[in-house]
Amino acid sequence: MHRYIAGILLSAIVAAPIVMISTDPAAAQAKSGTDLDRVSQHLRGITTLKANFVQTDRNRQELSGSLLLKQPGKIRFQYQKDVPLLIVADGRALTMIDYEVRQVQRWPIKNSPLGALLDPNRDVRRYGRLISTGNPNVISVEVKDPKRPEYGTITMVFRRDANAPAGLEMAGWVALDSKNNRTTISLTGHRYNQPVADSAFKWKDPRRNRRPGRR
Repeated sequence: MHRYIAGILLSAIVAAPIVMISTDPAAAQAKSGTDLDRVSQHLRGITTLKANFVQTDRNRQELSGSLLLKQPGKIRFQYQKDVPLLIVADGRALTMIDYEVRQVQRWPIKNSPLGALLDPNRDVRRYGRLISTGNPNVISVEVKDPKRPEYGTITMVFRRDANAPAGLEMAGWVALDSKNNRTTISLTGHRYNQPVADSAFKWKDPRRNRRPGRR
């Protein structure tokens, strides 16, 4: 079961659309420049991020853990102790390691919507679209590559917070993958721009006849 739920998290990272009702499309269009500018400034203002996450699937099952992010290109989802899974991006690939069955799966991330979060040089204003939330304190940005629809969509949700970079804090995202699996990722306990060693994004290979490393 934990592998199924973790797979949903992976889908949430790689392809994460959100469904919201736009109450005033004209007003949303008028505000999009300012809010997208602020989202771009927020993402560019983060060198590292430490946070706690809670993942909830469509059956309301929850898993929790900790998140580490270091730009550019590195992220680590460390699950709670009873879940022998790890998801890591090392700047080149996104890897899911299942220590229980000694399985490793890797996906390239450079063309993934995940780049909107992991690469500060990719300007979200070029390919992001503001989605009206009906709440002036919440900003939702949908990001996708129209040339590669199979990569899906990631929609990041931000709260206005004067103490966070550019006055925004990422609340998380909501996912709907290609199999219609819906997942919510919520972030709390944000700590910005603290030292994070590159070694945090290494992992031990559980497969037989392999030495520990990142491959």
